[in-house]
Amino acid sequence: MREKKTIDKEALKKLRQEREVWVEKAKKTIQVQSKIIKQIKAQIADDAKTIPEVAQATGLPTSQVLLYVSGLKKYGDIAEADKVGDYFKYRLTS
Repeated sequence: MREKKTIDKEALKKLRQEREVWVEKAKKTIQVQSKIIKQIKAQIADDAKTIPEVAQATGLPTSQVLLYVSGLKKYGDIAEADKVGDYFKYRLTS
């Protein structure tokens, strides 16, 4: 039984070493995504804004803001507010 645990630990150690580059890349991606989400939420925290307004205020491409807003809306973090011309404004739900 001890022999198997030792083999399992060695296999896990080897696997971690092999995938270390991928794990670090994933961590960096998550950090960037979290920063973008915070920027978007900060822009609509006090006043609802359209996607172009958020993009201009954050300096992010409109297409990227649209992608994140869509995800945040899907999971209930933000919601549509009033419509201004062709654009909906978005606000935080909580």
